[in-house]
Amino acid sequence: MTQDNIQVKIKLLDVCLPVPAYQTAGAAGVDLCATRGGTLDAGQRDTIPTGLCVEIPDGYEGQVRPRSGLARKNGITMLNNPGTIDSDYRGEISVILFNSSNETFSYNKGDRIAQLVFSRVARASFVMASELSNTERGEAGFGSTGVK
Repeated sequence: MTQDNIQVKIKLLDVCLPVPAYQTAGAAGVDLCATRGGTLDAGQRDTIPTGLCVEIPDGYEGQVRPRSGLARKNGITMLNNPGTIDSDYRGEISVILFNSSNETFSYNKGDRIAQLVFSRVARASFVMASELSNTERGEAGFGSTGVK
């Protein structure tokens, strides 16, 4: 399988933070860091700026995703997950962190709080129809394909 190599222009709003980089040859995403420290009480959410602006090529999007280590170790995840960064957005990337644990979570400036993955985007053309084709699943929804 070949990978797309796209050029993404970046603007760092905080030069003290690292330039995003893939940490291993097989990494799908780059880490996003917090521009400030703080705490999240149990059940609390906050929007954390990352100090990073991007220019994503047409036909691609950025997906902001939680970090698995924060979720496993601390119960920290993201709301609006994954967060979509459209190719025409030029503002600062922020992350809506949520503390799902029963303990206060503290983080520092520079801590890795999320990851950014780039993906191709397909655009749909919508065609009006009075009927849709039949499938074995039909209209069965949530949980309908799982083993009981």
